[in-house]
Amino acid sequence: MAAPLERVLMRSAASAMRHAKPAEWHYGPGFDWARAAAQHKTFSDLVAASGAEVEWLTDEDDGLADSVFTHDPSLVTDHGAVILSMGKALRRPEPGLHEQAYRRMAVPILGRIEPPGTVEGGDCVWVDAKTLAIGRGVRTNEAGIRQMSALLAPHGVEVLGYDLPLWHGEEACLHLMSVISPLADDLALVHSPLLPAAFYQLLKARGIRLVEGDAREFHDSFGLSLNVLPTAPREVIAVAGFPKTTAAMEAAGCRVRTFEADALCIACEGGPTCLTRPVWRS
Repeated sequence: MAAPLERVLMRSAASAMRHAKPAEWHYGPGFDWARAAAQHKTFSDLVAASGAEVEWLTDEDDGLADSVFTHDPSLVTDHGAVILSMGKALRRPEPGLHEQAYRRMAVPILGRIEPPGTVEGGDCVWVDAKTLAIGRGVRTNEAGIRQMSALLAPHGVEVLGYDLPLWHGEEACLHLMSVISPLADDLALVHSPLLPAAFYQLLKARGIRLVEGDAREFHDSFGLSLNVLPTAPREVIAVAGFPKTTAAMEAAGCRVRTFEADALCIACEGGPTCLTRPVWRS
């Protein structure tokens, strides 16, 4: 999840969020679509500057505000893309946008998660090439995890499910990736108080070094201080304004680039990782 990023699927906030109603989408009072669009442009420029090819989803004015968070509706494996099933009702049309994009890009479709199963990409963490951890919570259920296991088992991939806490409630979003961001194959940024204990033990057993993000910054940012995007091992993009968490990553040998994202990431509960669906890492 931290190998050099070569190709990534994104959606412009300028088209997706233009008519978003904050109460409907559970966005905070800091949301402003024009500022969110400008901040997203800055972020996408940073992604492109890393050397990644950005593939854009539709610019159609379809009202799917959360579709800017392209990490969630699909998962790309070594054997093709899995079209996921969203736990948030307003996001249920989004996997179809991803399937159209993959067909245009000639990316094979490995399979689909079908209702009543749900899996969102933010709950999926590759521990290594043969181990996929999935958080079981309000967005991803047991039926979806079982379907994912059935899709990946023939390819030698073990799927492990871990229970997540309710935290701020059913309407908020706590994904497994809300509490862990890989920084390299052997390094990850975490908020350990919310990590499932068995998952924590697995990470330690696999020799993955855990860097603790600052607890106060995690609380103040609703977890977005921890949501960072690796464009290469120890090369990451993060939301600006959280110096202690940035310093912890830098002390672990990371180079951190930041961008202002109060109207986009903080207000809308989705960080740099959420804004990208990696299609190819070399």
